[in-house]
Amino acid sequence: MLMFSLIGLLLVLIGIVGLQFTYLFYIDRIYRERRKYLQTLEYKYGKLAEQLEAAKKQLTEQNELIDAAYPELRKKEAWADVIDER
Repeated sequence: MLMFSLIGLLLVLIGIVGLQFTYLFYIDRIYRERRKYLQTLEYKYGKLAEQLEAAKKQLTEQNELIDAAYPELRKKEAWADVIDER
């Protein structure tokens, strides 16, 4: 009778070890997928940072052109006139 209980205990322990290995492989796969997703996000962040810098550069160039062409616009508030007209 003791032998049957030891065999049963052995099978239970083997089952627990199998579940732990399954969970370990699952966690490893999740980790790899998240690392791949993080690399994708970092790549997209780099592209967006480049686009933001280009947009800032273009905006400063446009502001410089407007200042050079119409210096009187910077001296007074143009938006107040637009709001008053409406």
